[in-house]
Amino acid sequence: MGERRKKQYPDELRERAVRMVQESSEEYSSQWAAINSIAGKLGIGSGETLRKWVREAEAAQANSKAGKKGVSVDESPEVKRLRRENAELKRANEILKAAAGFLCGRVRPATQVLVRFIAEHVGRVTLVEGGPADAVMELNWGVEPICAVLAEYGTPIAPSTYYEHRARVMDGHLSDAEWRDALMCNEIHRVWAKNYQVYGAKKVWLQLNREGIRVARCTVERLMRFMSIEGARRGGKKPRTTISDPAAPRPADLVDRQFTPARPDSLWVADFTYVATWAGTVYVALVIDAFSRRILGWRASTNKRVELVLDALEMAMWTRGRQGVDDLTGLRHHTDAGSQYLALAMTERLAEHDILPSVGTVGDAYDNALAESEIGLYKTELIHPQAPWKDLDDVELATLEWVDWHNHRRLHSACSDLTPVEVEQIHYGTHPVLATLLPSTV
Repeated sequence: MGERRKKQYPDELRERAVRMVQESSEEYSSQWAAINSIAGKLGIGSGETLRKWVREAEAAQANSKAGKKGVSVDESPEVKRLRRENAELKRANEILKAAAGFLCGRVRPATQVLVRFIAEHVGRVTLVEGGPADAVMELNWGVEPICAVLAEYGTPIAPSTYYEHRARVMDGHLSDAEWRDALMCNEIHRVWAKNYQVYGAKKVWLQLNREGIRVARCTVERLMRFMSIEGARRGGKKPRTTISDPAAPRPADLVDRQFTPARPDSLWVADFTYVATWAGTVYVALVIDAFSRRILGWRASTNKRVELVLDALEMAMWTRGRQGVDDLTGLRHHTDAGSQYLALAMTERLAEHDILPSVGTVGDAYDNALAESEIGLYKTELIHPQAPWKDLDDVELATLEWVDWHNHRRLHSACSDLTPVEVEQIHYGTHPVLATLLPSTV
């Protein structure tokens, strides 16, 4: 065990990270912003590490092209016009991101909520680089541009309505209760939209109170009904993904439906599911720590060969290695009886780390109920609401964002309404709050 050495970063993870940066850079204010965001979500040590990988990949791609050189373009009225249009598009995109909670709702939010949104964001500035001599263009968020974007995406409000409403508030024509409800609707919308629109009244109420916004649960329930928003509901059937090999030797079931270990890295559960896209079926594999419900590894692919589940396992071991956990002796890796999990490559990789394989009964979802439950969350909270999906890249980028949210910000009922990372921090005594509660020891 002590002599075994491994690369700091798996090759598959490097390739995945670079591909994600190249595919999603346009969604960020700069490539560096995309690099930092993706590096953090994948657990890569620093943005600088990922930046080097991206530069290496760009250099390799440039060398493969036959002597193409960039052509300078003189500043002209046409170029200026295009640059201006690009800046306005960027401003509109930033307004859309800020207004995601309103635009994702099924009904138009109250006028007070829209007025509050405009009042909070008017005066902001969008910066656009790339002008002559590296000049930076600034575009203000005025009332008219914000109203125009909201109207274009189905939430119309005239600038005159905004000014009139603000004047009424200033003159005291809006009651205190109405104004408090409007403000709270804004906060409820924000929390609901920020958390994939899957939180019901209970979790919205918990999150608001975690942020220091004191509100009664019944108030949250009433205002959510008023705005016609609700949490996600599970349901639906899925095609069969577990195809067992009757001839393959099968490890024993070391779990016996007991998914409540006393510590992290005592039991991992794994499974994979499918996502229908325009380009074909994409398969997504997950590895979850049963103690904290934290997703330690994941992988998306256009096939369901053994590499799919093996790469997810590699990422899980790498995640723990980054936390200083190198000895996984005695860990149980529990799966269903799918042929991918019984493959020789998987069995050998588990044996290398002294991890014990555990397999449930064929066709019995209860024998891998925890993994099935997490897969159900993934489908209910991400895949179904945001369908249709274009291709593998589309699913992969969305899964990256969802897993990061799931581990660091999603409140889990099974974890006493804490996040998976908080559960592990509390177990190891590293949660920031504990430093103020526990007596110091010498």
